[in-house]
Amino acid sequence: MKTADLCDEYPDKVKIVDPVFSSFGKRKSFYGPITTVKVKDDNVLVRKELEEISPGTVLVVDGDASKNCALLGGNLAEIAAANGAAGIIINGYVRDVLELCESDVGVIALGSIPLKSKKEGKGNVNIPLEFGNTTWVPNDYVYVDEDGIIVSSESLDISAE
Repeated sequence: MKTADLCDEYPDKVKIVDPVFSSFGKRKSFYGPITTVKVKDDNVLVRKELEEISPGTVLVVDGDASKNCALLGGNLAEIAAANGAAGIIINGYVRDVLELCESDVGVIALGSIPLKSKKEGKGNVNIPLEFGNTTWVPNDYVYVDEDGIIVSSESLDISAE
């Protein structure tokens, strides 16, 4: 699966996400239907969603680009991998970078910071999110590789060339 090929094949069906994210997970290329979480400096709902995630799904987390703490670390990445998540995209920060590199899941975030998050359980799940010059809608599809991130309202034929 190449995002460049998908953009060439489906120019009217994809939205390009701003190129401000970095890859931290073992998987550099992944895709799947979207499920969403909106939080601020609190990762309780991130953990809950990863514990219940359907295999092949991508969890998209809007952490409001907060630099106050990490919303994902090695333990949560391992939960995601064990439950078959395709990947996690975070409008925020991660920690335990070396552990993330070893977890068999895609992890995309703005950067890393060593401080852990609060544990209050505040936020919303499965709502449309706005970041990266893109609207992230639950059950839409996201495609990620070394070239970037694209979103489509429908599943695309990944064999497009």
